[in-house]
Amino acid sequence: MYEDFRYTLVLAALVLTGCVRPQESSSPDGPLIIDGGTVVIMDEAGTILEGGAVLVESDRIAALLEPGAPRPDGATVIDATGHVVIPGLVNTHGHAAMSLLRGLADDMPLLTWLNDHIFPAEAALVAPDFVYWGTLLSSVEMLKGGTTTFADMYYFRDDMAQATVDAGIRAVTGPHVIGFPTPDYASPEESLADAAEFMERYQDHPTVVPAVAAHALYTTPLHAVEAAFRLAERYDAPFQIHAVEDPSENVTARELTGMGVIEALDSIGALRPGTVLAHSIYLSDEDIERIAASGAGIAHNPQSNMKLGVARAAPVAAALAAGIPVGLGTDGPASNNDLDMFDEMDAAAKVQKFMLGDPAALPAETVFRLATMGGARVLNLHHEIGSLEPGKRADIVLVDVRRPGLTPLYRVYSHLVYAARGSDVSTVIVNGRVVVRDREILTVDQDEVMERARGFGDRVREVMEDIAAARTADGTQAERQ
Repeated sequence: MYEDFRYTLVLAALVLTGCVRPQESSSPDGPLIIDGGTVVIMDEAGTILEGGAVLVESDRIAALLEPGAPRPDGATVIDATGHVVIPGLVNTHGHAAMSLLRGLADDMPLLTWLNDHIFPAEAALVAPDFVYWGTLLSSVEMLKGGTTTFADMYYFRDDMAQATVDAGIRAVTGPHVIGFPTPDYASPEESLADAAEFMERYQDHPTVVPAVAAHALYTTPLHAVEAAFRLAERYDAPFQIHAVEDPSENVTARELTGMGVIEALDSIGALRPGTVLAHSIYLSDEDIERIAASGAGIAHNPQSNMKLGVARAAPVAAALAAGIPVGLGTDGPASNNDLDMFDEMDAAAKVQKFMLGDPAALPAETVFRLATMGGARVLNLHHEIGSLEPGKRADIVLVDVRRPGLTPLYRVYSHLVYAARGSDVSTVIVNGRVVVRDREILTVDQDEVMERARGFGDRVREVMEDIAAARTADGTQAERQ
């Protein structure tokens, strides 16, 4: 009750200061029609409806209307002429609050980046306000780029969730455990002790999907990973974990458990529909068989992996051939360094073609499906989101194809994957609510969010200077000894 009251006060304060705008200002009073565009339904057949319309009633898609079919009277109309109308994009893996650490440490290996820079910075900087404003900043970036759902694992889960509610984006997030003290909890056990409260609070929430995350087997003991999974299992919730992003993970897992990462997760029953295996690069044929048999999904993050110098691409084509659900993710904005899912689609297609030496590998329509229905399946939300089918949540994006880089248009999927970018998005609807119109965010004051982010930037610089000075002092002392 205290937390609910606290966030009521926070929201009221933010509305008064102009950061959060009242929700009703961007919600139509009655039915909404998106009319006249090229509608990419993303059903099983890959149907494209030229000049059709999407009818939205409340938070759901009520109908798809053919060109020339009668339109209901009294509806608010969004003219989609010159636009491709697509399902909202689904980002299956990230760490949104790390937008405040974007560009802090680049051009180094994964474990050096984590252990020498990110983990020390987080220990010194991460607090509820850091998480709230960092998540809000990323939410604005994602919404304006056409992402309507994202999966997140980070600290201070209540502040993270509140930021997504204020922004109006759909988020899959919640309790997170890791095997060392973090800014919010001293141990995995402490993190899980009151985690059920979060899971209960967000049951049946319109835009927050409660989920549980364990960081990875190389940072978290298997018993703690199992405890986190059992919580997810109790609530039939998504379960997220980093898996074999680096070849050393299997070595470490075997030293600690006698099993590789995927086998160890399978041994505790953690492979099942709704389990999100982030990265999944160094998979053996046996690993692929285990995952395929379980229904677990893979969150593929090609740009982050390439930037961190991972020496191979995730076996996406093999995973899809085995029937494994695969979605796309940006990873965190400190390792990518952007949250543009259109850019991620382009990279996902090209890296597979390059690594396999096959220009036909992962064609455009397949890649677009990964960013929509594929991601929805990975999160076990495919009955609710991922396509523009009647009965599903009204998460809808309009891409303006009247722009120089998208003219002329021959093949819709080709443009969406290889040519379009987040900046081509003009209108975004989440859960039936217009949250971006004419490329402007309607839910929060973007200028205020960016001003807050710049203030955190000043704090980050000071802390990193102190960390660097301490590291130099330690090195000097070691040399003297």
